[in-house]
Amino acid sequence: MFAHVVFVQTKLPRPRSVRTIIKANRAAPAIGPYSQAILTGGLIFVSGQIPLDPETGKLITGNIVTQTHRVIQSIEAILEEAGAALKDVVHTTIFLIDLKDFSVMNGVYETYFKPPEPARSTVQVAGLPKGACIEINAIASLI
Repeated sequence: MFAHVVFVQTKLPRPRSVRTIIKANRAAPAIGPYSQAILTGGLIFVSGQIPLDPETGKLITGNIVTQTHRVIQSIEAILEEAGAALKDVVHTTIFLIDLKDFSVMNGVYETYFKPPEPARSTVQVAGLPKGACIEINAIASLI
């Protein structure tokens, strides 16, 4: 006696995730076709922030210290608009024009992110929008 096994593959409908666009007035508006952040599935995906003045949308001039403060303050404002805080950040990616700025940037960064610090990647890039020295994106969890 032989048993026949038939496998039937069905295409199940993919559940749709609710996506909420986050827009904070205390951070500069997006400079392209993207949102400041998206909230979905209990996670907040904050787009890369460069040091822009929230009122004028112009680049904050100054050294890496000044620019890092502005970027993290923008991320903080976006997170607060979504009902989160810097303590909820689980990962950041930092883009620097010059890795020689790494230790100075780290000094500013650690004043905002307390233990347990988020996971992080840092890379040197050839250029950033509007001539910025730094850009940071973040993922935060509301769960």
